[in-house]
Amino acid sequence: MDPDPQPEPVQPAEGVTDAERYLAKLCRRSFLSLWSYPGVFRDQGRTDGKGDGKEVCDLLVVFDNHIIIFSDKDCHFQDGINLRVAWARWFKKAVLASAKQVWGAERWIRDYPTRLFLDRKCTKPFPINLPKPDKAIFHRIVVAHDASRACKSVCGGSGSLMLDNTIVGDVHVYSRPFTIGRLDAVRGYVHVFDDTSLDIVMTTLDTISDFTAYLAKKEKFLTGERKVLAAGEEELLAVYLAKLNKSKEHDFVIKESYDGVVFTEGHWKSFVSSPERQAQIEWDRISYLWDSLIEKFAHHVMTGTQYFGGDRPLRDQESGFRFLAREPRTRRRMLAASFMEVLEKSRTAKLWDARVMPPLDTRFPYYVFLFFRREPGPTDEEYRNRRAHLLTAYCEVTKLMHPRAIDIIGIATEAGLLAERSEDFLYLNARDWTAADDQQAKETQDALGILKSVTTESGREYEYPVDQEGELRRTTGLSRNSPCWCGSGLRYKRCHGRGKFGRESN
Repeated sequence: MDPDPQPEPVQPAEGVTDAERYLAKLCRRSFLSLWSYPGVFRDQGRTDGKGDGKEVCDLLVVFDNHIIIFSDKDCHFQDGINLRVAWARWFKKAVLASAKQVWGAERWIRDYPTRLFLDRKCTKPFPINLPKPDKAIFHRIVVAHDASRACKSVCGGSGSLMLDNTIVGDVHVYSRPFTIGRLDAVRGYVHVFDDTSLDIVMTTLDTISDFTAYLAKKEKFLTGERKVLAAGEEELLAVYLAKLNKSKEHDFVIKESYDGVVFTEGHWKSFVSSPERQAQIEWDRISYLWDSLIEKFAHHVMTGTQYFGGDRPLRDQESGFRFLAREPRTRRRMLAASFMEVLEKSRTAKLWDARVMPPLDTRFPYYVFLFFRREPGPTDEEYRNRRAHLLTAYCEVTKLMHPRAIDIIGIATEAGLLAERSEDFLYLNARDWTAADDQQAKETQDALGILKSVTTESGREYEYPVDQEGELRRTTGLSRNSPCWCGSGLRYKRCHGRGKFGRESN
């Protein structure tokens, strides 16, 4: 039997200018390819299917109920003239014009969510479903280039624009240069990133969950009654990352009695040089294996090269892969380490090895990792079908063993370390699970003998894995000197553990 027929591939744009292409690259790294789309258009202005559509925004990210609208402007900051005049001109062109585009994009998306396209001719519909307007959470971002260069030249420091929430609307034109407040008192809050802060925020908060949590908390903090001044976006970010609120979430934890706060330079420098941050970076390296898995699945879904289920359009499959991308960075570290541990263990398994990973809370799924040995004899089709059936069995028995499980994600690949490997993905939505399904799962469990003798392990993953003396905590038993999962023959730290994505396996 041949693999299922495939729908038309989804090919996002790359961006027109160098700045737009760089933004697209950052967004793909942080939010991943399945949810990041540069150059989105609307069909307004087209008549009888003729003419070009109009650009909605420079880049659109859609994930769960979150819609992130980016407008990117690369405007030269004039040198050699009065600084206030140069600032006013640059602000109007680079910031205010972009903000108007973002607000306009939000209005269009709210009113016409089905009239978005990936191409100027408006022939390729936006490939994933948008949240309902009453559920949508909009994040508006302006990326304004070249002010960082001028700011660094005039003021020194990192070049990051200063923040002052007492500046509102047109006052920006006449206020002190290189300072951003609220662009409008009524319309939605707009985050303004410059060349410096864009890199810092998006490389530090490089998952959709971590990034949107910061944007939401920052917006609430800066639109409240308290006066807030910050020497730069990075100083604000450092304060956010250093504190947890009562719900154990990063937040701006400030005494209620303070009616104003000032964040001077130095918070970010202290944070990045701290042993906690250095340990976090080192231990996070393994977590990018999780990103690589998502990107590999996304590649096959978008290009139509899946082995199973490829006859379904992307919008029908996206919700399953969303579970993987919803995981924050620290949780990805734990999942990737567990995946690697079972993979290494599978090298000596007779036929397969598996592990079930329970969630931290009901927002996240149960995961089943299955490593099935490829033996001589069976064809590729026979092997893939057997592995897929076994993965389905494991997911169904997981539901049997954990009655409260609602969402179960299965990931299967070859056992051992191979130069070439394939992956299968399965999403079991167990909301309509019945007594008959329970009985069938019990029969499957008895027939295959799976998950009958389960060893339960517990552990804790520290976001900043150092103790009070600055020594590394032991958060996982995985060694970075282990052979890499991709079968390259290199140690993990020299391959996929070397950088954020390392080398891609085929």
